[in-house]
Amino acid sequence: MSCFMKNEENIIIPLYSVVVPVFNSEKSLIELYRRINDTFESISKRFEVIFVEDSGLDKSWDVLKDLQKKNPDRIMAIQLAKNFGQHNALFCGFGYASGDFIITLDDDLQIPPEEIEKLISQYEVNKADVVYGDLIRKEHSYIRNKGSQIMKDGSKKQDDQAPGKGSSFKMITKDIAESVLKHGQSFIYIDEILLWYTRHFDFVMVRHEPRKFQQSNYTYSKLFRLFLNVSVYYTKAPLKLITYGGIALSVVSAILGIVFFVRWFFFNVPAGFTAIIVAILFSTSIILFSLGVIGEYLNRMLIIQNKKPAFSIKKILPKM
Repeated sequence: MSCFMKNEENIIIPLYSVVVPVFNSEKSLIELYRRINDTFESISKRFEVIFVEDSGLDKSWDVLKDLQKKNPDRIMAIQLAKNFGQHNALFCGFGYASGDFIITLDDDLQIPPEEIEKLISQYEVNKADVVYGDLIRKEHSYIRNKGSQIMKDGSKKQDDQAPGKGSSFKMITKDIAESVLKHGQSFIYIDEILLWYTRHFDFVMVRHEPRKFQQSNYTYSKLFRLFLNVSVYYTKAPLKLITYGGIALSVVSAILGIVFFVRWFFFNVPAGFTAIIVAILFSTSIILFSLGVIGEYLNRMLIIQNKKPAFSIKKILPKM
């Protein structure tokens, strides 16, 4: 009896879909697929791998074409028309995943594909909607680790039921992935969207190894833009900053006003031209900052209103 489940058209239906966003990773892709395949040999033969090439500058697409040609029953390769970002690429892959469970895995081999077995085993314990791989030791720079932790802590403060930990390595049930696909905004951040649909998270400790091939594609400027977009699209933090900051500055201004009035009324000390100029410049800068934050929200509302797509596909190499 075949170990594959088939539908009426005799098409193999996978149990697991591994979605891999690819960007400038030509050196790691062959080893990555080989290790994924070897891992599933001991778990289940019912799996597929969906590579989403995010319009990089190297020969990743050529490598994927060759891999797909050699493994047409296992691999689907998708090439995006331009660079949309890691989470948008994952979002695209979700739409083509046909497995009951979707596993997201980076292309750089820092999280070994062999750790997939831990996600699957942990799911059997609590049947969670999302099982995160929690890194034992992060092999990133101090600044990147600190920035990642700030984002997770911020998410926890926004929603006390948020997990506050985890990584890009996770397994999601098909039902939750289908709910994620309902989102129509252009900027996608999978981890925040997951919070809208489930509170049933689980975690398992996984290895994180030093980078073997290329340098990280996340520069500090990209990380800052990611932080800004997540803050504006998925949280109220900037607006709360304006509100509470305005209240705090109002209190400080009132206290300073009382101090200057007392000095002038009781001690005949003039406020002085410099103090007035400083006060005007300070208050003006706060107003401009507040308008800038509001402008960021309005800009993103315009993008959503114009229905800017989350991704655009240039070419698909389907499974055979």
